[in-house]
Amino acid sequence: MDLLNELLTTDFRPLDRKAVDLYLSVVAQVKPDALRLPTPCPDWTLHGLLRHQVSQDEGFAAAARGEGARLSAWRGGDLGDDPLAAARASADLVTEAFAAVALDARLALPEVRDGGAFPAALAISFHFVDLVVHAWDVAASIGAAWEPAGELVEASLKVAAIVPEEGRGPGDSFAPSVPSPAGAEQRDRLLTLLGRDPSWRS
Repeated sequence: MDLLNELLTTDFRPLDRKAVDLYLSVVAQVKPDALRLPTPCPDWTLHGLLRHQVSQDEGFAAAARGEGARLSAWRGGDLGDDPLAAARASADLVTEAFAAVALDARLALPEVRDGGAFPAALAISFHFVDLVVHAWDVAASIGAAWEPAGELVEASLKVAAIVPEEGRGPGDSFAPSVPSPAGAEQRDRLLTLLGRDPSWRS
């Protein structure tokens, strides 16, 4: 079985829920005065990054409901006065939507490649990687620890490996890859594969 077929037949929902927990554990450490900090995503402050993930959660949830084709479904994230509460609410929303969708359903992802439909199994894997890497983005911005379980790193590496370089954009979760030092740990290899410098600090 090749890698793509393996991903298409994998239920990423349990891993996605673990990635939610990882992400929220880091967001819980963000102080209000940190929201203006820069992040490894050059287009976003920490406020912008957190808002982006809320928007992504809402977009993936809309896609799972068959309503994801409109770009506006992916642009409405709002942190309000409590970024952690907003992150929890959007995570609950997308987790509930994923739980109700068949893995062979077709989900419209207008921000990916030409905006075509993707099998739900693959779409959920993209959301999973979003959470894992954006947890690092947040952690690096505030100087917090990022300690994903090995299974999260290994699964993320598989998903990242199937996304061609031409489908990646600066600031995206799947940013163009950068060189990885020889002998780098798996999680550092994941970061470089997704366009991050593991040594980046705010």
